[in-house]
Amino acid sequence: MDSGTAIANGECLGWAARDPSGILSPYKFSRRAVGSNDVSLDIAYCGVCYADLFWTRNKHGHSNYPLVPGHEIVGIIKEVGSNVQRFKVGDYVGVGTYVNSCRECQYCDDGLEVHCSKGAVLTFDGIDVDGIASGYPESYPPELAAPLLCAGITVYTPMIRHSMNQPGKSFGVIGLGGLGHLAVKIGKAFGLKVTVFSTSISKKEEALTLLGADNFVVSSDEQQMKALCNSFDFILDTASGDISFDLYLSLLKTAGVLVLVGFPSEVKFSPGSLILGAKTISGSLTGGTKQTQEMLDFCASNKIYPNIEVIPIQYANEALERMIKKDVKYRFVIDIANSLK
Repeated sequence: MDSGTAIANGECLGWAARDPSGILSPYKFSRRAVGSNDVSLDIAYCGVCYADLFWTRNKHGHSNYPLVPGHEIVGIIKEVGSNVQRFKVGDYVGVGTYVNSCRECQYCDDGLEVHCSKGAVLTFDGIDVDGIASGYPESYPPELAAPLLCAGITVYTPMIRHSMNQPGKSFGVIGLGGLGHLAVKIGKAFGLKVTVFSTSISKKEEALTLLGADNFVVSSDEQQMKALCNSFDFILDTASGDISFDLYLSLLKTAGVLVLVGFPSEVKFSPGSLILGAKTISGSLTGGTKQTQEMLDFCASNKIYPNIEVIPIQYANEALERMIKKDVKYRFVIDIANSLK
């Protein structure tokens, strides 16, 4: 797991999947020499994301093997290129879902490098050109910072884009996993009235007591759901399971917004569910480097910390299986520095 820790002479050690079984095992590989715009780091921690599972098991149909997953990376800079000015040796830095872009197109100029017209270079299973990293406040514990580089920015980006940062507004979160629990925390920090939708009543206590949500709804309870008709300004779907889009759209107020950051198998709804009430359904990926830095600073200043379970890299395969079973609260983080040797 992870994008590799240096062992000697440019050689790196990671854990890779060799085929669609997704089973991870130690793998040695080489990195290019540090270029003038590069930053090289020793990785300390790496969060485990559901994308790791999708790519290692070729769920999208285009994985290239051997594949070393991991895109919630925190480490310490050990070398910088001659043109690098923002970072220095010894700085803690984070690397998220992509490491480079063309830096010339409209989207890159607007700080939306993840939507680069020529295609952003993914942190794993991408063609590496140059490296780019985002810094974060030194006061923020590095093991807790790792999940922010994917899960955190994935929920923060649409919240800012759709003005889900207005105190007093009503905000629904579908799903209470790695993304959902951070959406709840960020929503509360924005001053929103937060409701969690989940298929599992067992998550009620943790949603209300541990995470501070204002309300909890069992989404399979038709009576509870109908009682909330026209109640929400915003709903963020962080789950990948299928939902009734018509039902959730009915929960929105006039001009309300439903945003998808998960990947349901299909999106199907009646046109009237959008047209009547001038409602919006939208999708969102992660975020650009500028907004990622903004999110990191916001989480630090508001003391927003993900709930994590720190594991050694030797436990990575078991962690992926537990993640499938939703047996984690709420993000695994691999202690790379102390276990990948």
